[in-house]
Amino acid sequence: MADEKFPGWHGTTIIGVRKGGEVVVAGDGQVSLGQTVIKGTARKVRRLSPGGRDVVAGFAGSTADAFTLLERLEKKLESAPGQLARACVELAKDWRMDKYLRNLEAMLIVTDGADLFVITGAGDVLEPEHDVAAIGSGGNYALAAARALMDTDLEAEEVARKAMAIAADICVYTNGNLTVERISK
Repeated sequence: MADEKFPGWHGTTIIGVRKGGEVVVAGDGQVSLGQTVIKGTARKVRRLSPGGRDVVAGFAGSTADAFTLLERLEKKLESAPGQLARACVELAKDWRMDKYLRNLEAMLIVTDGADLFVITGAGDVLEPEHDVAAIGSGGNYALAAARALMDTDLEAEEVARKAMAIAADICVYTNGNLTVERISK
């Protein structure tokens, strides 16, 4: 993601694929400043365990901002255990209305193995159609590739990996160094 405060910064590509009773979230590791790769091994997919219940989250955008949002999401999940949709809506409301949070620059894909959501700073909590969500610099490329692969015999992880490989071939801000987390309900 690039913004006016940090022109030329580009983040990562994240994809979430739900297929065959499991959800896979994968993210590449590239962070670029203009035409220069600053880091190729960033880890922007995490497993959280608030209240002993696993949730996988991937983020695109500012790392510090995303960690702030992930901490808030964990607190929301601790106060509403097992209710990912409710926690995501509460986080989105806070993010949209809180004076400090409103300035955070990140997007999240979160899943508990059953539900899959994209959370944005505009107050959106989106459940993707076609069981695929993608965000970040190469998100549209990964989304298109994954949608094309969903009708094949490939498992969720294979769809995510192939879609990310296609995105990395097209988007100069996406690389093939993946972090992959799998979760099932």
